[in-house]
Amino acid sequence: MSHILSRWSALLMGAGPHREKQNIVWNMVGSFCYAFASMVLAFLVMRIAGEEQGGIFAFGYSTLGQQMFIVAYFGLRPFQITDGRGEYRFGDYLHHRFLTCAAALAGGAVYLLLNGYAPGKAAAVFLLVCYKVIDGFADVYESEFQRQGHLHLTGKSNTFRTILSVTVFLTALAVSRSLIAACAAAVAAQAAGVLLFDAAVIRQLPAVDTGWEWKRMRPLTGAAFLLFISVFLDFYIFSAAKYAIDACMDDAASGYFNIIFMPTSVINLAAGFVIRPVLTYLTGYWTEKNFGAFRKMLLRISGLIGALSLLAVGLAWFLGRPVLGILEKLLGGAYAGSLVRYHIPFVVVVLGGGFYALLNLYYYVLVILRRQKVIFGLYAVMTAAAVFLAPAMVRRSGISGAAYAYLALMAVMAAGFVGCAWLCELRGERQEG
Repeated sequence: MSHILSRWSALLMGAGPHREKQNIVWNMVGSFCYAFASMVLAFLVMRIAGEEQGGIFAFGYSTLGQQMFIVAYFGLRPFQITDGRGEYRFGDYLHHRFLTCAAALAGGAVYLLLNGYAPGKAAAVFLLVCYKVIDGFADVYESEFQRQGHLHLTGKSNTFRTILSVTVFLTALAVSRSLIAACAAAVAAQAAGVLLFDAAVIRQLPAVDTGWEWKRMRPLTGAAFLLFISVFLDFYIFSAAKYAIDACMDDAASGYFNIIFMPTSVINLAAGFVIRPVLTYLTGYWTEKNFGAFRKMLLRISGLIGALSLLAVGLAWFLGRPVLGILEKLLGGAYAGSLVRYHIPFVVVVLGGGFYALLNLYYYVLVILRRQKVIFGLYAVMTAAAVFLAPAMVRRSGISGAAYAYLALMAVMAAGFVGCAWLCELRGERQEG
């Protein structure tokens, strides 16, 4: 068995003599597969199982499940991949992830108990929480792949795990017509994917240190705690409109809003193509005090994200109505007119997605500068705004109100991140210079 696993791992490891090119290609493929699945799964559930089941899936998968993914993830990816000096070993990160995944499962269960969902909805949503928590566990391997310079392995894991679990989920749903059964099958497939594409492969990397010490858990938690709280709050702000719809409207509304929200995944995907590969370069420039190269690269990436965002808004304005009409036809005759009426909210959400992509870049910049307190302060202020703004606008204007709440939150937060990052960069340059 070990011989088979070794050959399997060697097959996945192969990048040939052009590792940098493979890193870029597989990162793009993996990011695309992950984002594409996030975009279309709720739509397909609506098509196969109806609008109510689609809405339940959308909330469980892309809202509460993703929130618990963040608990499992604990904001450690940017910290781990920029830990170039080996302050913590992979074994430390791995055993810390065991603890955070347990906390995530407990947090999801408590949320469901407190909200008093019907048993069927609660079961489906909890299984989706499990699915996302396993995804969060896989991230510790994928972060280590990137830290060791093997981003292509991260992309392969994302690609193959996503294909495996999504295929199993859709097959089970089509055969059983049961959302609960399909979610259970997806959880099993996700766990198998981690074993095949992450745990087996990392043993082939000679520089990975699997040793760990219990006493390292506390300082690692402390080092990442503000990042975790910040990422947790970030996703709450990002999803505040979805939480408000779940609380104030029916499950079908969650499904419809998730569909008009899909373009944000495309924007984030495109932004990720340019952000992820250059993080190590930005980190290197800052560590080496090459401030000119740091600023030049940052400005170039910012401009590219801005251009992509403007392109997306233009396409949404001119093509949004016919695209939404096509989606209605794909869903079936019962959905006629259900999406086209949300053309303006669709465009508004796309614009908000552009601001979110930009603030993500500057979030990583502040991580590189190790300005965790600044990040936390920005998120704390915006969370307070989101708690009141999103429910109020949803109660007043429904799905349209949710779209405008999302845009307002993203625009203000992006302005805060960009401004603080450049101020911190200038201050840091003076101190280091």
